[in-house]
Amino acid sequence: MSERQGLRADSTHFTLDGAPFRILGGSIHYFRVPRAYWRDRLLKLKACGLNTLTTYVPWNLHEPERGVYLFQEELDLEAYIRLAGELGLWVILRPGPYICAEWDLGGLPSWLLQDKKMKLRTTYSGFTSAVNSYFDKLIPRVTPLQYKNGGPIIAVQVENEYGSYAKDEQYMSFIKEVLLSRGISELLLTSDNHDGLKCGGVDGALQTVNLQKLTFGDVQHLAELQPQKPLMVMEYWSGWFDVWGEPHHVFSAPEMISIVRELLDRGISINFYMFHGGTSFGFMNGAFDLGTYKPQTSSYDYDAPLTESGDYTTKYHLLRNLLSTYSNEPISEPPAVQSRRAYEPLAVTHYISLWESLHCAETLFRADDPVNMESLPANHNNGQSYGYTLYQTDIYSGGDLNSRNHVRDRALVFIDRELIGVLDNRTQKVKIPHSKSERTLSLLVENCGRVNYGPALDNQQKGLVGDITLDNVPLKKFTMHCLDMKTSFINRLQSQKWTSVGTKPTYPAFFRGSLVVDQPTDTFLKLPNWSKGVVFVNGQNLGRHWSVGPQKALYLPGPWLRSGDNEIVVFEELKAVETIHFAENLEYGKTVEVSTQLFCTLI
Repeated sequence: MSERQGLRADSTHFTLDGAPFRILGGSIHYFRVPRAYWRDRLLKLKACGLNTLTTYVPWNLHEPERGVYLFQEELDLEAYIRLAGELGLWVILRPGPYICAEWDLGGLPSWLLQDKKMKLRTTYSGFTSAVNSYFDKLIPRVTPLQYKNGGPIIAVQVENEYGSYAKDEQYMSFIKEVLLSRGISELLLTSDNHDGLKCGGVDGALQTVNLQKLTFGDVQHLAELQPQKPLMVMEYWSGWFDVWGEPHHVFSAPEMISIVRELLDRGISINFYMFHGGTSFGFMNGAFDLGTYKPQTSSYDYDAPLTESGDYTTKYHLLRNLLSTYSNEPISEPPAVQSRRAYEPLAVTHYISLWESLHCAETLFRADDPVNMESLPANHNNGQSYGYTLYQTDIYSGGDLNSRNHVRDRALVFIDRELIGVLDNRTQKVKIPHSKSERTLSLLVENCGRVNYGPALDNQQKGLVGDITLDNVPLKKFTMHCLDMKTSFINRLQSQKWTSVGTKPTYPAFFRGSLVVDQPTDTFLKLPNWSKGVVFVNGQNLGRHWSVGPQKALYLPGPWLRSGDNEIVVFEELKAVETIHFAENLEYGKTVEVSTQLFCTLI
């Protein structure tokens, strides 16, 4: 038998097995959707008239510690790809190693930053050796799922938007060879925005473009760079991501449909980024920094055709109607909408202060100078990746405490456990009252999310990244507690002595309540009149809450709940009330249309 002929880009249109083919794709990230809902979300993608699934692969989840690889349960990439194939979808795989994705450090593991000379996304030997080791484990898992082997993978992307970084002319050739030498044999692609197209490509890979509006001539630019080749928009941005403290971004459904219709009428292939955004559970959100650091929300709703909880939108229905006119066969009926409920408000019953929880932390470390998170001897010497670090030292006077911009990203400042101020990228000084007695200075520093896009990737160490001074004298002799708040830490907390609510809590603190459920159902958890912190459900980190918005509720998937008692723990930095609320739908504060100015910063 002759070998199956996969996706080809030999003329102005794609062919698959020799027949003309148009990619109608949608991005859904398996790591942002509970595994129990993978099938539902993919069926909804197919029922919209799409024929291809695209997904990134996050290195930092699959290799959380050097040499420790996770490909099970929620991270079973092979099962996700096979499921897509079973449902009649093709797959475009985007394995990175860098993925952007509004994901911490663009998917790169933070332990790479332990190397003081590290140059991410280059042919620096410390980076390439780590990539080789990781791809030795990753790529053999996906090669059997390629089209030529009877699988659904029809194309593989080489890195991601490298033209916007472009620090090493040899790097893209290195990544391409890493893929080819391990058995990747389907069509190779690259993906870039308008300006990135100039230097983001690599010989032997088809270039594609990322865009939302047609104002800037991106498609024409691609056609001129790459004549007589199929045109593809790899990322058609169906909405946009959100950052804390700014409005929720929306993109008009009629405007999107008008642009998509024009692209389709021109014979262009398209992939919707995102088709379904899902959730950046836990501490995995990224941050945006083109001059000002802005951490992203846990919700990755993206104003996509499917909402964060998998609901249909006007955008979905309009898109389905449009795509049905471009389909040669009838589109399947969309699956039924999943039920959700607003559980009755839940009373918080107990709390334990952060100070009383410290002996549950795995790592206590002492040093003359403050040590950044990644360099702490935690997690088998892989450093601390996420969460909070508590830095403590004794002081013998008052004056101006100056962070010298060494706080990454936000620090609560305490004197003898009394909050006196907050340090961040905007506020770098706190006045400490004078006293001649010995006092304990504590800084609880939060990693709010590492930057995932732009030139600052190498400088994403968190915690205290240098000296802090008191009246211009660097402070010394620090004790540091790693508070990455993993499930094991939350479980250890349960055996501690908790105080009944009623007495005034000492902040920061963990608050506990029990949600009794008969039939586990999706819901949204709300914390009105609380301030800032993290929510854990049955030991799993749901994500961050912060009263500044725009996100006003956290998506709580039914599969995270169980029949009977469910333990909800809220870490609260500043102010709690005694009730946890629930809602049927995601709630936002103000919304704003995605602006043209925003894209001018990206292209």
